[in-house]
Amino acid sequence: MGDLVIGARSGAGEPEGSGGRVARSAEAAAPSASAEEAAAQSADEHGDGTDDASKPTPDNAEPAGGTEEQPERKERKPRSFWKELPILIGIALVLALVIKTFFVQAFSIPSESMQNTLQVGDRVLVDKLTPWFGAEPERGEVVVFHDPGGWLADEPTNESSNSFVRGVQNVLSFVGLMPSDNEKDLIKRVIAVGGDTVECEGEGPVKVNGIALDEPYVYPGNTPCGTKPFGPVKVPDGRIWVMGDHRADSLDSRFHMDQPGGGTVPVDDVIGRAFVVAWPINRWSTLPVPDTFDQKGLVAAALPAVPAAAGALGAVALLPLVRRRWNGTDRDDRS
Repeated sequence: MGDLVIGARSGAGEPEGSGGRVARSAEAAAPSASAEEAAAQSADEHGDGTDDASKPTPDNAEPAGGTEEQPERKERKPRSFWKELPILIGIALVLALVIKTFFVQAFSIPSESMQNTLQVGDRVLVDKLTPWFGAEPERGEVVVFHDPGGWLADEPTNESSNSFVRGVQNVLSFVGLMPSDNEKDLIKRVIAVGGDTVECEGEGPVKVNGIALDEPYVYPGNTPCGTKPFGPVKVPDGRIWVMGDHRADSLDSRFHMDQPGGGTVPVDDVIGRAFVVAWPINRWSTLPVPDTFDQKGLVAAALPAVPAAAGALGAVALLPLVRRRWNGTDRDDRS
């Protein structure tokens, strides 16, 4: 009977016990779920106890474990000034050499033969470009030319006695950054060109093709002929007659009439025309052709060639018209 009671209690209490087990299971599940949420929240806050890889991440979200370092782009560092300086110097020297060879060159005035137009120590710039295109010296221009032979035989050079200074001067003069002191070059004014007749009697004036020259550039106190009257002299084609502005102190064409060429200078020996005084600054000036050389009679010797040249150009221009006319006449005759 006791067994029955016990059994009855067991049978009667089974649903309750089962319901109790269910209740306990629900109650146990509830704390478990809340524990998981707390753990998840704690993991979110502290980063522990969760598998980040299992969580969905937005497209723009950074990968777990922090940002991965990307390789930095190496930017080219600009060269230092001191590394580029030799390159710049090399380029400058090459450009200077090209300019000196083909365009402009500086020359130093060593004597008083061109006073007062040019003083001793003046630096002039000489145009070397136009002769490359066939331009020849014109009357009144101040030109630099090579020694035709014997003109500078007794002239001293201005080289420095210091070998180092002399070497630097030679290098700089070679590239055109400094005038050379030992080159055999002269500077004079062109008075007459090929085909002209030039003369100077007594105290002057100088005459070219019978036209007297008014020469305001002659050194004050000098006569146009200086101490050496000459002529008349017929200047050969391809040569020029030159004189210094300081007529009493210039060994120019007048003093070399006994040499080949009769004192004239070959055009091929002309380096170029001096067009400006560049140094010193207070002496800066241009070297234009004086108005006296614009007189009409001076170009009389060259006039006969003008009609011939104009006729040749006219014939070339009319040639297509003549051919067209001739061909048209031929066709008419054949028909």
